[in-house]
Amino acid sequence: MKIIDAHMHYYNVDGFVQVAANAGYENTAACWQKICEENNIAFSVAMGNTNYTSSKYGGVTPRMIDLAAPFDEAHYNQPQNMGYCMGVNSEAITEANAEKTAQEFERFIKDPHCLGIKLYPGYNAVYVNDKRHWPLFELARAYNMPVAIHTGDTAWPSGLLKYSHPLTVDEAAVAFPDVTFVIAHCGCPWFADAAEVACKNANVCIDLSGLVEGNPKPLMLLERQRGFLRQLHTWLNYIGNYEKIMYGSDWPLVNIPLYIWMISHVVPECYHEDVFYNNAVRIYSKIGKLLEKCGG
Repeated sequence: MKIIDAHMHYYNVDGFVQVAANAGYENTAACWQKICEENNIAFSVAMGNTNYTSSKYGGVTPRMIDLAAPFDEAHYNQPQNMGYCMGVNSEAITEANAEKTAQEFERFIKDPHCLGIKLYPGYNAVYVNDKRHWPLFELARAYNMPVAIHTGDTAWPSGLLKYSHPLTVDEAAVAFPDVTFVIAHCGCPWFADAAEVACKNANVCIDLSGLVEGNPKPLMLLERQRGFLRQLHTWLNYIGNYEKIMYGSDWPLVNIPLYIWMISHVVPECYHEDVFYNNAVRIYSKIGKLLEKCGG
C-alpha cells in the first residue's frame, strides 16, 4: 500500500535531534528519504516552522521548511516527493499588516510544492477565527488550498489550550464554508469534540498525526493505550465518513513503522487506501501533479 504522510516536519532545530533519537532516527533529510523508501511513503506534507524569508510587502512572512539545502526564494529546498504548508506566526499579525501578510504568503503559492497554510493556535495565543487570519483564509479560498490547524495538546507547558481546542475550528468553518480546514492531531485528547466539528461541517477534515511519540513496543502500546485507541476508533466511526480522515505521523516525533501499524489497527481495513493515500491527494489538491512528476 502506498502512503502519503499528510503531516510531518522538516525542521532543523536542536530540540528535534533528541526527539528523533527517541523515535530511533536522526533528524536529517537523508534519514527521512530512507524512511520513505522503506515504508512505501510516496509523498509527504511538511508543516512550515522556520522564519527565514524576507519581507517584500511589509507583512509577516510565512514559516517554511529548512532541513535540506539552504533556502532562497528562487530555489526551494524540499525534495520532489514533498510539499509544504506555509506556517503562520499569528501573534505577529495585526489589523494593520494582515492584508500585507496575505500578500507575503501569496508570492510563494506559485511554487507547485506549496500546498496549504498552517496555523499554530496554542503555541500562538490567537484564536483560529480571529479576524487577523481572515485575509489568509480568503487567500486559501482563492487558490483552493486547505488550512491545517494545530489542535489539542501542546509540546511544552507554556502553550495555552483554550486556543488549540478543536471546538475553536467550528467558528472559522462556518464563517468560511468554502475553505477546507484540517483539524491536526484529531484534537487529541478531545477526540469527541474534533469528531463533532468534522461531522457538522462539510468543509472540515482531520489528520491523525502526533497521537503517540517515541518508539514503544507494539504490545506495550496496545496494553497501555488500549482505552485511548478504542476512543479514537469510536469517534472516527462517529464521523461516519472516512473520506475526511488522513494519515499523518508528526515525524520526527514517532517511529514510522510503529505508527503506520497503530493507525492501520484503528482505521477499518476497508478504508486504508483512502486514509493512507487517496484523501490527501484530494484535500491537498496540488499533490496529484507532483506525484506524476516523482513517479508516486
